[in-house]
Amino acid sequence: MDCCGTIIPLELGHYRLIERIGGSAYGAVWRAAGPAFGPYSTREVALKLVNEAQMAQAHPSLRQRWIASAEAEIDFLESLEPWDERHIVRLLDSGRHRGLPVMALELMDCDLGRHMQALRHAGSTLPLATVLAWMGQLNQALGKVHQYGWRHLDLKPGNVLADTRQGLVKLADFGANRRLAAAQEHSYTGTANWQAPEQFFPAPHGGYLTGAASDYFALGALFYFLATGGMPLQYGSACGLARRDDPHGAADVLLARHGGAMPPTLLPDEMEGFALACGPAATPALALLRRLLDADPAARPRHALDISRALAAIAAAAGLPPLQGSAWCAPGHAAMAPAALWRNSAQQASNDTASATASAARGRP
Repeated sequence: MDCCGTIIPLELGHYRLIERIGGSAYGAVWRAAGPAFGPYSTREVALKLVNEAQMAQAHPSLRQRWIASAEAEIDFLESLEPWDERHIVRLLDSGRHRGLPVMALELMDCDLGRHMQALRHAGSTLPLATVLAWMGQLNQALGKVHQYGWRHLDLKPGNVLADTRQGLVKLADFGANRRLAAAQEHSYTGTANWQAPEQFFPAPHGGYLTGAASDYFALGALFYFLATGGMPLQYGSACGLARRDDPHGAADVLLARHGGAMPPTLLPDEMEGFALACGPAATPALALLRRLLDADPAARPRHALDISRALAAIAAAAGLPPLQGSAWCAPGHAAMAPAALWRNSAQQASNDTASATASAARGRP
């Protein structure tokens, strides 16, 4: 069993576990001390391992699914080009520990759920400008996920990491990813409180038919969550409660509780509270929210550019500066080292060490 002080060797260096900072059904996340390579020193990382304690109790098929999810997450993050990592968590290193996949990820301040909870405890809320900026960043992240041929299917506050000093958010946890090209029904995945109806209610043959629009529904749920100071949708809460009460028959439970019909995804009092929070931009903001949360996937925005234009219209209505291109990012963010630079600097450090050793052997400075 891993504990504080455990040393885990990966491809580019060794990592010492410091403290456990999070986890999921199959993952355990630790803050760890890592190697430092040249000017792109990171030193502390978030080390994500497969939860061995859960693995020991799980059915063999579930164990294989967890391992496959971790491997798929590594494959996806390794496939990203450096310029695509602005709003997707950076993979710094990877490897295996006791035969199970491990990834070293950039360490950020906290997740969005914890940040919003801290704001609520302090009696504070996010300014609309920040809500729109973070929505823009997440929209860009989903756009990249979809561009690379995937759907995320687990967008929620706990899977959005925040750098509150720079005003940045990044999408994380790609274990629920499914290929967009695989249009057939698939097994249940994601988190009930934040998923679209088609991801919660099974199709006629018992599987689930999702697509890029399923991620946009979750983005709408996050839009409401951010604008209202951390309030979840009542629809999502009802889905989560039904899933907790009956994991295998949650859809039937929810339908029975609402007279055989699917409950509305957005209630009148929720629209009123959201509009109030958006002030002078209420009309365009509510129009986007209603599109994102439409029960029909075909009625939701078609692509990231569609959403980006709607966010720009909301900013204009609120009298905020245009939010286009690099304006979504905090100043200086482009200078942050992407994973490719981390790996290049690691290789360069290794080359420099080898060169120095060879020179010393020849008696040269």
